[in-house]
Amino acid sequence: MLAWMDDEALHRTLTTGHATYWSRSRQEYWVKGATSGHHQFVRSVALDCDGDALLVTVDQVGAACHTGTHTCFSNELTVTKENA
Repeated sequence: MLAWMDDEALHRTLTTGHATYWSRSRQEYWVKGATSGHHQFVRSVALDCDGDALLVTVDQVGAACHTGTHTCFSNELTVTKENA
């Protein structure tokens, strides 16, 4: 899944071991699974070379996506390559 995490959400994630995100639509922090029961228990957090993206590896309990699927990225698009 893809979600927003600011400094406070990252701090909460690192200190609790529960994936915590910032909801731009609700303007509040949310712990994945707090209401759905579909928890993300953090195994590791890696910062990219530019320092502007995180990869959070989790043990996923239940669905990750609000549609009820394990991944939010199940709709693959077709790539059409043109000869240059």
